[in-house]
Amino acid sequence: MNPGDDLPAFEHADMDEVRPCFEGMVPAIMATVALDGAPNVAYLSQVYHVDDAHVALSFQFFNKTRKNLLAHPRSTVLLLHPLTGRFYRLHLNYLRTELGGPVFESMKAQLAGIASHSGMADVFVLRGADIHQVLAIERLPAEPLPLGLPEPPPRRDGLLVLRRCVQQVAQARTLDALLDASLDSIGRELGIQHAMVLILDAQAQRLYTVASRGYATSGVGSEIALGQGVIGVSARERTPVRINHLTTVMLYSQAIRQEMAAEASHEIPYPGLSQPRSQLAVPLISGDQTVGVLFVESDQEMRFTYQDEDLLVALAGQIAAGIELMRESEEPCDEAPGGPDARAVEAQAAPLRVRRYRRDDSVFVNNAYLIKGVAGAILWKLLNDHAAGRREFTNRELRLDTTLGLPDVSDNLEARLLLLHRRLNEQCPALMLQKTGRGCFRFDALAPVELDDVA
Repeated sequence: MNPGDDLPAFEHADMDEVRPCFEGMVPAIMATVALDGAPNVAYLSQVYHVDDAHVALSFQFFNKTRKNLLAHPRSTVLLLHPLTGRFYRLHLNYLRTELGGPVFESMKAQLAGIASHSGMADVFVLRGADIHQVLAIERLPAEPLPLGLPEPPPRRDGLLVLRRCVQQVAQARTLDALLDASLDSIGRELGIQHAMVLILDAQAQRLYTVASRGYATSGVGSEIALGQGVIGVSARERTPVRINHLTTVMLYSQAIRQEMAAEASHEIPYPGLSQPRSQLAVPLISGDQTVGVLFVESDQEMRFTYQDEDLLVALAGQIAAGIELMRESEEPCDEAPGGPDARAVEAQAAPLRVRRYRRDDSVFVNNAYLIKGVAGAILWKLLNDHAAGRREFTNRELRLDTTLGLPDVSDNLEARLLLLHRRLNEQCPALMLQKTGRGCFRFDALAPVELDDVA
């Protein structure tokens, strides 16, 4: 006999119909029964969609509900659709409790938003994610409640939107074009105005921003530790993290800014919204590799639905595959195309005083922080080689240069060069890095350069 064979006949619904009930706008009600048959009813903070056959319920308190559940695994959960006002009942069978991993971390982040929104941030602490098998979904016959909510705006066909985004991304032939096409299509097709892409540095366990849209400053080069906030958790657990309420516990942007303030001279300001109310981070995964994170946010609550999450997860797969395919070629260029000679301009420009600190390869130009880490080491090499008369370089020679500290062959050197290129364009246009072909680039200085290497 299967776990759900003893259920009475009723009007069935599917998971797609009830997924809006899991957004946390209306608390769910859970009914359990003790060994002696005594029923118990309690409110739930969170019902989380795992897949079409499973949900996770937030385990927060050692209470009667928990005791009943461990003694008798069957339960029901009453849900209210936040848009239609219709009631649904989930018939569940408890399987296990997870104390970590993707589901737990996503629930923890979402619960922080719900708790803060309800003024219970100091009370709601997630102890575990209780995984339940969904035996059946019952659509209750009662008339829907008149919630008085405005009709949601009509949604564009998700497959059509995804198709247009993927087509634009697929046309890109360089990493630079791929990132621009990805963020431009998200803004144009989904109406999401604040977005960024971060690439994972697996050795340093940090993510660095390579492209953004909608912010006063691009934040290119700003870093977030793996596991830090919504973005870092998404990368570490390889799972989407979506929050649709203003948070104080997990307000990652404030935490990041506080951390950066301690070392303001050595950090690039993070570009995120100061008061985000909706956040969605999606990992960029290609095969078994975590490439980075696609992140969107809004100052509106309930901005991102599960449909937005599903669409961005699909798009993120395309972006991650594109990034992997565009990793630089190890083949050097046969001949680099010619370009403008910067030497005449250099002779007339004010000198650039460039200082490098060896401990972290941080580079300052005229006492202003520019970049650090591997990208800083690459810039320092280019500056020294340029002083010796070189202008043309290949990715392959950088890969083989052991002094740069590149982590391993899987490191995305192309992304680091793009980061350096965009950072120079924004902060020091007198230093020019220009791609000239597959695996080739030119580096020029439009001003005399004074180099100072500090131990």
